[in-house]
Amino acid sequence: MELAGTTLETATAGKTYVAQFRVIYLHTDFQEYLRFTERFAEYLQVEYFDTPAGALDALKENFPADVIVAHDRSGGLELLGTIRSSAGFGNIPFVLLVDRLDRQAIETARQRHADDVFSVNFDDGDLVTRIKYFKKRQWYVANKASQKIGAQSHKTPLWKRAIDVATTGTAVILLLPVFILVAILIKLDSKGPIFYKSKRVGSGYKIFDLYKFRTMRTDADQLIRKMAALNMYSKAEPVSQIETHGLCDECLAGNQCKSLLFHDGKEICEKLYHFQKEQKAAFMKFQNDPRITRLGGFLRNSSIDELPQLINILKGDMSLVGNRPLPLYEAEKMTTDDKILRFAGPAGLTGLWQVTKRGKGKADMTEEERTQLDITYAREFSFKMDMEIILKTFPALLQSENV
Repeated sequence: MELAGTTLETATAGKTYVAQFRVIYLHTDFQEYLRFTERFAEYLQVEYFDTPAGALDALKENFPADVIVAHDRSGGLELLGTIRSSAGFGNIPFVLLVDRLDRQAIETARQRHADDVFSVNFDDGDLVTRIKYFKKRQWYVANKASQKIGAQSHKTPLWKRAIDVATTGTAVILLLPVFILVAILIKLDSKGPIFYKSKRVGSGYKIFDLYKFRTMRTDADQLIRKMAALNMYSKAEPVSQIETHGLCDECLAGNQCKSLLFHDGKEICEKLYHFQKEQKAAFMKFQNDPRITRLGGFLRNSSIDELPQLINILKGDMSLVGNRPLPLYEAEKMTTDDKILRFAGPAGLTGLWQVTKRGKGKADMTEEERTQLDITYAREFSFKMDMEIILKTFPALLQSENV
């Protein structure tokens, strides 16, 4: 899942702000999500999930999360355990939400290795300040890792740079009409930048912006809130009555249309209760759709959104062949002595592990095996190896797994 840029514009009360950080938010109560986004709209671009599985799927689809904010009773502890044991996502900053902040909640967060814990009302501490600290911490780790790998890092050989410039330069020239057409269509389709940028770690642990064509709206958060309001509150019998009276119009008139239920410690009308559940379920089915632009779906399905990475190669951020550039939180886990050598080699669009097991259609490659192949490439890459990888990449693209 992608969002629309390094910084994301959001409109609130007629003003334009810059959302600085991307957040995965987990809570089974959709109203808490609406309150959260209203409170932090100026700073945060929020992706909502009501199950841990949905949040994990987003991460697997490369959603560039700066932080995960998850409610402990909504699967937050389960998600925290999965994240911390994950090879790829283990270093994503994690904030645990609790209904009441007390010593027991703090101790639980510490034992489960959460980065911080807040009450759902955020009446203790400043969430945005903590997220800014998490980002500074990542940059500090990046700086130390860059120094550590610097002595072992190999400069890109002239032959490799020549191949990159010749092949991608020719491709960009041939595809220039496509670039121009797509750029115009993106501008006509929705407001926002043409390119989406994501911070990645490449050769020598240097951080750069990876480019893609933007496929999502910049005002997705506001659109979702408006659609939620229309969908959940503009009916003949508004769900808000549950929060005030717990009864529908017919019950208020003195006629009990359905049996009364007890929900969250209060008596409510069964008719309104089921109406709320149906409306929430209906909204959850389409809540992600507004984020993707009309053009964005086509760009993704055709992989045209990936073309701007050719610009990264021309700039020298990465090579045609090399080790996959990693998101900051994933690269942070690769700074140990036994893994950091993978950054000594060039970063690339395709690489050794993509054309070995994955190229043969196998899905059982472990993170350790992948890292070892990256280290092998960093130590042994040559003109011959690069040519072999390029020739094997095209058959690998036809396999069941994406490379």
